Amino acid sequence: MVGEHTRYTARSMSTPSAPLSSPGLGREIRLIAGQAWPILVAQLASMGLMLIDTALLGHFGAEDLAAVAIGGGIYIAVIMGCAGILQAVAPVVAHLQGAGRPAAIAPALQQAFWVALALALPACLLLLFPGPILALTTMTPVVEAKTRAYLGLLAWGLPLVLLYRTFYAFVNALGHSRPLMLISLVTTSLHLPLSWALIYGHLGGEPLGVVGTGLSTVAIVVVGFLGGVLYLVNSRALRPLGLFSRLHPPRWALLREQLHLGLPMGFSNLVEISAFTLIALFIARQGAEVVAGHRIVASLAALLYMLPLAVAIATLARVGRGAGARDWAAARRAAGAGMVLAAVLSLVLGGLLWLTAEPLVAAYTRDARVAAVALGLIGYLAAYQLFDAIQTLAGFSLRGCKVTFLPMLIHTVSFWGVGLGGGWWLAYGPPAMGVAGYWAASTASLVLAAVLLGGLLWRVLAATRLEKQ
Repeated sequence: MVGEHTRYTARSMSTPSAPLSSPGLGREIRLIAGQAWPILVAQLASMGLMLIDTALLGHFGAEDLAAVAIGGGIYIAVIMGCAGILQAVAPVVAHLQGAGRPAAIAPALQQAFWVALALALPACLLLLFPGPILALTTMTPVVEAKTRAYLGLLAWGLPLVLLYRTFYAFVNALGHSRPLMLISLVTTSLHLPLSWALIYGHLGGEPLGVVGTGLSTVAIVVVGFLGGVLYLVNSRALRPLGLFSRLHPPRWALLREQLHLGLPMGFSNLVEISAFTLIALFIARQGAEVVAGHRIVASLAALLYMLPLAVAIATLARVGRGAGARDWAAARRAAGAGMVLAAVLSLVLGGLLWLTAEPLVAAYTRDARVAAVALGLIGYLAAYQLFDAIQTLAGFSLRGCKVTFLPMLIHTVSFWGVGLGGGWWLAYGPPAMGVAGYWAASTASLVLAAVLLGGLLWRVLAATRLEKQ
């Protein structure tokens, strides 16, 4: 751990930079909150897409809801795995900004776009031919056919999604989060009526169910991508960077740095998201009602996760700028402020979730059996909010310090080992807890990740204090 960090510190010390300002902890919290709230709105709007699909299909049919639960889980896992690799542009750009090297930002962004295009091919093939993943579980032929059709549609928009995720990480690293909010609000507002019309056949054709959701998703992906292009080309704030004043072909030295950081980040994202989304595959044998009930709680979990994630993205940028400027006191202050902010807000959200569980579930489904499954799981979600916030903030702060390999190992042990492995045993072993076993194990995995990542972050920041001395 210290070795990985020390190697980066030695490189960064060779670049002169101006020190950052030194606000107190309270002001640092306000700065992070100011950048985080548009990110949160953007994330909530994006998550609104999944909530819209779940709510509309929950009233359409359990088989279509199960298909979007399984297919959506695979789709999100693919996107998040690739997006983690592409997110490497964020600490790279934040460090360049902190170090006072604006001329190096355009080449770094273009290299990230090349990586996105390279990732698009295998990612699309995985969605078009999902047989190996679907073979991990047993589902009815109807649900499998609907899942395949849904994934096949989503594959067509995936290259644009990956390019947009690169743009997303880049502008967040620079602190320009409001355009993302506006783009997400526009796409979500378009998805609701379009998806509703296609699912229920209100455009003159037959009801399409989950296929209608897929078509609507591809349409808004195009809209979001075009919005990102317009901002990059026309933004006055970005114009001095000359982002596209010249074409930078793939350069191995720059690609290597982004891949060195991004591959562990991508694998961490894949491990974390798959530890939750693969539950839908592993419980498919328990019936569509159980999968649908899990889907409801999983969608709520994803929604609540947006809060610590937004704070973590803003914190990564602040930590990265401090590290790039060799101002390690600022980096420590940013990490601490982000941790405090996310932990307090997550505790409040957990309490609200516990108090409003029944009306929330009722908004998703009228099926009593599906609702009973969801209500039986929602307590786990309310219980682990604090630990989810800590592990998220610690992980992203470490990324801001360009420490990514050991966090990847911690995520793998916690989420796949304890979460999925322990969940399988609790669900189907002697305890025979069913789907609740997976949620109990997931809670334990978040506690473990919070302890290990928090300890690792403390050691990294303590090492910078010693190096400065």
